[in-house]
Amino acid sequence: MKLFVVLSRVPYPLDKGDKLRAFQFIRFLSEYHDIYLYCLNENSLHPDALNQLKPYCKEIYLFNLSKTSIFINLIKAFFNGKPFQVGYFFNSKAKKQINSLIESIQPDHIFCQLARMAEYVKDFNIPKTLDYQDVFSYGIKRRMQNETVYLLPVLKSEYKRMLRYENEIFGYFNHKLIISETDRDLIPHPDNKDIHVLPNGVDTSYYQPIDTEKEFDILFTGNMSYPPNIDACQFLVNEILPLVHKRIPGAKVMLAGSSPHFLVKKLESDYVVVTGWVDDMRLSYAKAKVFIAPMRIGTGLQNKLLEAMAMQLPCITTPLANDALKANEGSEIFVNLSAQWLAKNICDLLENTELSDKIALNGYDFVIQNFNWKKNIKVLHQIISKTE
Repeated sequence: MKLFVVLSRVPYPLDKGDKLRAFQFIRFLSEYHDIYLYCLNENSLHPDALNQLKPYCKEIYLFNLSKTSIFINLIKAFFNGKPFQVGYFFNSKAKKQINSLIESIQPDHIFCQLARMAEYVKDFNIPKTLDYQDVFSYGIKRRMQNETVYLLPVLKSEYKRMLRYENEIFGYFNHKLIISETDRDLIPHPDNKDIHVLPNGVDTSYYQPIDTEKEFDILFTGNMSYPPNIDACQFLVNEILPLVHKRIPGAKVMLAGSSPHFLVKKLESDYVVVTGWVDDMRLSYAKAKVFIAPMRIGTGLQNKLLEAMAMQLPCITTPLANDALKANEGSEIFVNLSAQWLAKNICDLLENTELSDKIALNGYDFVIQNFNWKKNIKVLHQIISKTE
């Protein structure tokens, strides 16, 4: 069938969770369908982006968002009650272009990633699937707990708007997807149990253990301009690491990932390395002894944990992240909330090779059994291929 895919970002490079998920969806769905890909773009296009996407797409359409149009549409959102992120990504010219393309292509199905893009396609009388991916409203609510007083009024407004919008758009789509059961149950709609839970996967042919010298004791990875990751970096360096140093003086941390925020860069020291963009994240995993994802805000499944476990790194995280992952605490992963206990987990793994190997191997088996892209997207193919 003809599948028209609408995204808020070009899904390459794979430096954000939504881009990774979209890329893998397109890659595997192209085995069953003709993909017509429409992407908004607000930054310089990566030189390899189109070459990476073309093998899986019948056609690719890009629409460049200007800073001016973004500003104007944010103002409009302030007055029309739409979430600010919907206003940020909505452009009337892009809407007209999408209308024209859908009329011309006559797709059999429309696939829309993220609630922020629903405004472009919600009114078409064509079978549609919405990938909520995460519960954005609840992510904003959690972020409010750690934000400055200056941003609280904006976040409170966005939380209420997003909560209302996630409920409002539910009925426009024939099928809905989300990344975990935990997120599904937080979608503010009485029929949220009808949402299909479709977790991410990990490419275990790519993420494999690499035998190399260990240069760092502790690793955290991710898009370092994303507020939940910024908070996790600060928590790790300012609260957890000093406790680790009481048992293991000189323990070193690597914070690896693109676009480090100035608050992340400020954490650099003799014991903390901030890498910035990494061409091959596998080398970062391979150079570390322990991986930790000390997430305190945000929602959804942490791809970084899947990758680290596939690389046979012993992993530690918080209940917030493991609620979506659902690994067995104490055998496949360590899970704690306080800095004191997370530091203890790190030290125990660094000092006990037998324990470290056990957690690493059990975590690897867990990922292999539960997070397979091809298997999960075959389910997606079956969902969108149902007769409406």
